[in-house]
Amino acid sequence: MKRWLKNLQKTHLFKSVVYFIIGIFSYPGIAIINKLTISGTEHLKKLPKKNVLFVSNHQTYFADVITLIHIFCAVKWRRQNKLGVPFYLLNPFTRVYFVAAAETMKSTWVSRFFRWGGAITVKRTWKKDGQEIRRGLDPADTRKISSALKDNWVITFPQGTTKPFAPGRKGTAFIIKYHRPVVIPVVINGFWRAFNKKGLKFKKKGVVLSVKFKAPLQLTYEESVDEILEKVMDSIEQSKKFMWIKSENKLQD
Repeated sequence: MKRWLKNLQKTHLFKSVVYFIIGIFSYPGIAIINKLTISGTEHLKKLPKKNVLFVSNHQTYFADVITLIHIFCAVKWRRQNKLGVPFYLLNPFTRVYFVAAAETMKSTWVSRFFRWGGAITVKRTWKKDGQEIRRGLDPADTRKISSALKDNWVITFPQGTTKPFAPGRKGTAFIIKYHRPVVIPVVINGFWRAFNKKGLKFKKKGVVLSVKFKAPLQLTYEESVDEILEKVMDSIEQSKKFMWIKSENKLQD
């Protein structure tokens, strides 16, 4: 891609147009056809404009991150724990990037368009004997995320998959340890019920979608990568501890 086009895609004006189009089409699905409940946006108000890493569990390819961007834009317009009428799309918050699998962002024209909204594409799979094998972030992908953090917020999904309680990947913990961002845990739910895996089609309507922002994760940054990853997975409620809690709750029901 030509350098001038890459630079254009990073501008506030270009990303504003992309966010406006995506926002207008996605808003009914998350706020009218389904019901969105938001909590914890008070933790976003005093964040710096750069070196902030949002770590979240993952339920669809696109609906999750689109919803987070809606919320960031609403917070910019001083909305607290609600979206309201989406006037915020007229001047959205665009200093945000999100980590996404390269193969996913090339799958449809919609995903290719959304890529212009600030995707950091990483290669999460490779081929061996004709089969797709999952892997962690490679150093080149880690550098892209680190570069984006210098002047922006970044959304990442440590599990790298929509499968619940999948193990986290050490690439996220490595970035946290060596770049020391403010880490905001996010817990989402309901998206897997409402949307298909890509998050672009409805499976069910009238679903309660929930997004909970937690206080910044308390870290010394002197901890090992494994220790940081364990804290991250606990904070987004995807560790083994929460898997057992969920299983116990089901038995009680």
